[in-house]
Amino acid sequence: MKIAVNSEVCEGYGNCARIAPQVFELDAEGFAQPLNDGVVPAGQESDAEYAEQDCPMGAISIEKE
Repeated sequence: MKIAVNSEVCEGYGNCARIAPQVFELDAEGFAQPLNDGVVPAGQESDAEYAEQDCPMGAISIEKE
């Protein structure tokens, strides 16, 4: 599973980094960035999916392989 964050849509709410800190980090300006080149670590898939659903801007997309 891979995740991506649309930087043009993200407004820096930070929900994703709180929900899935092994998958997302916030940059110096507070905007979400995927960790691990977007590859979701094993066992973190449900957190990544929840973060996608909880993003108020819909900036996160998931690609299931």
